[in-house]
Amino acid sequence: MDRPILRTFIAYVEDRPGVLNRVASLFRRRAYNIESLSVGRTHIAGVSRLTLVLEADEDGARRLEANLYKLVNTLWVRDVTHTASVARDLALIKVKADATTRAQVLQLCEVFRARTVDVAPEALTIEITGTGDKIEGLLDVLRPFGIIEMVRTGMIVMTRGAEEAEARLDTMLPARSAENSAL
Repeated sequence: MDRPILRTFIAYVEDRPGVLNRVASLFRRRAYNIESLSVGRTHIAGVSRLTLVLEADEDGARRLEANLYKLVNTLWVRDVTHTASVARDLALIKVKADATTRAQVLQLCEVFRARTVDVAPEALTIEITGTGDKIEGLLDVLRPFGIIEMVRTGMIVMTRGAEEAEARLDTMLPARSAENSAL
C-alpha cells in the first residue's frame, strides 16, 4: 500500500447554491482533512472552479475523484498531483514594525519579492504570492518581529500548456454551447 501524499484536485462545478457544501460533506464523510480549498468563478458563465489539496494515497485519490463525479452539479474533475502545473498561494501578513525595525522588515520583504500594502505607525501589512514554501519561508523570518495577523487564500493551480478542462466544458454543457455560439 502506498503512503498518503498531498494531492491536488481541480473540479469544475455548476455555480449553484449548496455545491460547495456537498463537496465539503463528501470529504467529511470520508474523513479527509482539506489542507487547502479555493473556489472562484471561471470565464464561463455559471461555472466555478475548485482547487482542493488534501492528503490521500493513490487508491483514496481515485475513489475521491470518482465520488466527486457522482455529486450533482459536478462537470469535470482531475487529479493534477503528478501533472506539470503552476501553483500559487496568496498571503496577507500583518507584522509588528516600529521605527527601529521597519527597515529590516522591508529588506526581508524585498528578498521574498513581497509587497507592502499597508503602513501603520507600529505595523506593516505585507502581500506575498508564491508557493507554499515561499510563504512559509517569509513567515519564518518575520516571526521574530511578531506576526499580528495572517490570512492565506489557499492554493490555486493551473496545468501547463494550452489544453485544459475549458475545452471540454463546452461539450459537457450543450445548452450553454448553443447560447455562446449564438452570441
